Amino acid sequence: MPLRRSRADRFDDLVLDAVEHLEQRWGEQLSTVELAVEAVPPDDLPSADGEAVALARLEPAEAGPARIVLYRRPLEARGHDPEDLADLVLDVLVHEVARLLELPPEVIDPEGHPED
Repeated sequence: MPLRRSRADRFDDLVLDAVEHLEQRWGEQLSTVELAVEAVPPDDLPSADGEAVALARLEPAEAGPARIVLYRRPLEARGHDPEDLADLVLDVLVHEVARLLELPPEVIDPEGHPED
């Protein structure tokens, strides 16, 4: 009998897929960046980009390595189906990596952000 994977496990797989996609091009720059998944953002975390609830947080490198935190439940609430959620996870991760590297998202992931 196969073991059932939890929603958190399936979400972690989506994050790992997104990281693998970005590491193909940005592996060296991301080698010291920590990535974490938390269920929900802290109450005192301001949202960005007009979102009511934060989807991610970037902690720039200061005393330690830079850290990107993705918030599972707010992202799951916005994903209409598994494919949409996978796209959303990648988009949010691309956005945070772009902020970290101070580059436009279309440079980080030209496939997902084609230039007009």
